[in-house]
Amino acid sequence: MTAYDDLMAYDHDTQALGQVAGRLGWDQETMMPRGAAPQRGEEMAALEAVLHARRTDPRVGDWLAAIDTATLDEVGAANVREISRSFERASKVPADLATELARLTSTAQGKWAEARAADDVAAFLPILAEVVALKRQEGAALAAGGDIYDAMLADYEPGTTGADLSAMFGALRPGLTELRAAILECPMPKGVSGTFDETAQMALTAKLAQAFGYNTEHGRIDKAVHPFSSGSGLDVRITTRTSPSDPFNCFYSTVHEVGHACYEQNISRDYLLTPLGRGVSMGVHESQSRIYENQLGRSRAFTGWLYGQMRDAFGDFGITGEDAFYAAVNRVSNGYIRTEADEVQYNLHVLLRFDLERALMAGDLQVGDLEAAWNDQFRADFGYAVDKASNGVLQDVHWSVGLFGYFPTYSLGNVYAGCLHEALRNAVPNLDSQLGQGDTSAATGWLRDNVQCHGGLYAPRDVIARASGTAPGPEPLLAYLVDKFSGIYGL
Repeated sequence: MTAYDDLMAYDHDTQALGQVAGRLGWDQETMMPRGAAPQRGEEMAALEAVLHARRTDPRVGDWLAAIDTATLDEVGAANVREISRSFERASKVPADLATELARLTSTAQGKWAEARAADDVAAFLPILAEVVALKRQEGAALAAGGDIYDAMLADYEPGTTGADLSAMFGALRPGLTELRAAILECPMPKGVSGTFDETAQMALTAKLAQAFGYNTEHGRIDKAVHPFSSGSGLDVRITTRTSPSDPFNCFYSTVHEVGHACYEQNISRDYLLTPLGRGVSMGVHESQSRIYENQLGRSRAFTGWLYGQMRDAFGDFGITGEDAFYAAVNRVSNGYIRTEADEVQYNLHVLLRFDLERALMAGDLQVGDLEAAWNDQFRADFGYAVDKASNGVLQDVHWSVGLFGYFPTYSLGNVYAGCLHEALRNAVPNLDSQLGQGDTSAATGWLRDNVQCHGGLYAPRDVIARASGTAPGPEPLLAYLVDKFSGIYGL
């Protein structure tokens, strides 16, 4: 056994334990009895203590030092790169801090869910303040004198800084606000009407998941307050939610999470339970969920197929004709909820969160002032006031579980998706004729072969550049949005 072999055998078990921790999180969101929350917090803390000890075990450092990287192939070098990065980061965070964060965020997640249901910000802010304080401690340890927020970003999008994102978002924002303003001066397309049976929604949801290639032999679809995808390799699970008046919430949440899940399911099995056996970054992950949901799922061609499926499932729902249905699916209208936002306005929701969490981590914004800051920024960006906390600062789970640095990867993923979509259209010129039949295999196959199969082999921006043939930038996304919505709204 070489040092590399010993390292990989050890890391295999660490990866497996990490999957167990993820499954506990999935259970907490879907099936765990509400009263189990305090015990689950202890369970998560205990498991995190074990994982942190493994990730910082001195033997990992010894094995890394003993490996001659010149003797490794591309896969071996990437494995060593990822393990080394994880070891260095984990070694900077004290074990008691990592354990306490796991315990606190598990509890805070439950507090958030209760506060959101009751529209009670005051019930959540005290524990959020504790989470922010601990995350700032963690960020300071990781940054070692550098920028705390940049250190947090590295957990989700290695190689990206807050300054990078500010520049990209600064280039994106004017075009979005200009397009939004022009659209909102136009007559709004008619929306769907009626009551949509939950059982029928879930049946069509399963059909959509299958149409986009989700393998239910290695996954399942459940319901949760906040849709998400969990797991990798042979066990990748998704959740969705239903609304009796808005079936698109269910359908497009599902397609979005299927994009995440297919990324994980399509990673080369050679990388199973290794550092390369999961998506390389949240930005690349989001590029897959957003291109599935938007450029494919909300396209004129695919919505033509979906229109027929909905007519079969629900009968008359107030929309007649495929063009009217396409416009209904892509309606641009005022709203509060990020996950329900149209393509034009979605990134404005993300930019708000990016600005606020960056200020929180810098100490420029206190948790007690967060709701007011949110409401002020929302009014400035969207032109109207937040009506209740569950539509404002309490709508997302992310901060309760300590995911600071995660939000901007949503917009970064949209930028990546714009680049990939442009390349995909060039590679599959007859794509629309296939999507019109509900056949996504050419598109999802291209994404599988050019992005998903690589897992963590390449750095995030390299993955996008290799697939699209150019360095990622916001221009393809803006061009796509202007073309699409100008057509719908006659601009």
